[in-house]
Amino acid sequence: MSEPRIYDRQPVVLDLEPGTYYWCSCGNSAKQPFCDGSHKGGDFQPLKFEVGKAAKKALCLCKHTEKAPYCDGAHNKV
Repeated sequence: MSEPRIYDRQPVVLDLEPGTYYWCSCGNSAKQPFCDGSHKGGDFQPLKFEVGKAAKKALCLCKHTEKAPYCDGAHNKV
């Protein structure tokens, strides 16, 4: 499997409303941190995740987190 593109070396913090989201795992989406279909034809798939109640979330942009889609500080090591 190929390596994801590091989009940024810091997370994006967003106020997310309840709903279903698709996190970009490849790093190529122009709509970061969300998927825009740029992964097609490659090894990556978007990660579907649910937000149950409105909350501020730090979403990973380095694409190396082990707690996807959330930032776990992996950007400090890549």
